[in-house]
Amino acid sequence: MSGNQRRTTRERITDGDGVAVESALVGDGLELSYPTSDETIVDCARLDVPEEAVTALVGPNGSGKSTLLKALSNHLDPDAGTVRIHGDDLRNFDRKELARELGVLSQENDSLGSITVEDLVYHGRYPHRSFFDGVDDEDHRAVERAIELAGIDGIRDAELGQLSGGQKQLAWIAMVLAQDTDVLLLDEPTTFLDVHHQFRVLETIRQLNEQKGVTVAVVLHDIAQAARFADYLVAMCDGELYDWGPPEDVVTEQLLADVFGVEATVQYEPELQVLPRRALPDR
Repeated sequence: MSGNQRRTTRERITDGDGVAVESALVGDGLELSYPTSDETIVDCARLDVPEEAVTALVGPNGSGKSTLLKALSNHLDPDAGTVRIHGDDLRNFDRKELARELGVLSQENDSLGSITVEDLVYHGRYPHRSFFDGVDDEDHRAVERAIELAGIDGIRDAELGQLSGGQKQLAWIAMVLAQDTDVLLLDEPTTFLDVHHQFRVLETIRQLNEQKGVTVAVVLHDIAQAARFADYLVAMCDGELYDWGPPEDVVTEQLLADVFGVEATVQYEPELQVLPRRALPDR
């Protein structure tokens, strides 16, 4: 399969209003576990990541969000089922081909303390070059776009080891943006960040989607943030999908009780707000 081939296959679903939605990424009949355990961690009949939208995977710790994202990014082989991007099975791609289609930011980033931010971002261009190719004008343009979008021009010459956690996260996001893919998967990009940098990261994701039409699937812990920044939510509980759809349809007081174990009030006007009141007794 040519890495430059334009894929036109689309898979359609409907949202809560019955409106047809095209899916960029589909997980079908997935059963997921890890080699160290025989236990099924995620059992998912169908997951859709809508095209040119931001989809947030939400749920408590241990609900299977990151495991599911590993399967969607081809970092975990399903025990059963398939993952398709624009209709093509991920197993049909070699590593570089998939990296031209799908950008991934995992929780386990390598420690590269002595590399500069700009050099890290240039690493994102590796899928577009052969081993012997030098950097060309297209690479330069992609890197400059990524640095501008992530808002890190002021630290481009700094070494990663000198940066705060939030600055490092933005640098890694810029590297993934430099891949210039149509689909982007992010695993808990706001974890351990202060509120300012959380919003910087989420605003960057939203801007990328709105300006370039990039499809985004992102794992988030904070359901209120997810509801504000995402077009669709996938709520997970005990390794299964509890609900899927636009935030105003998914975020209910019943969901917060069933999935997160909290009693909360949900307000829908003038905008969706989640007001937690207390933790419910363990069930």
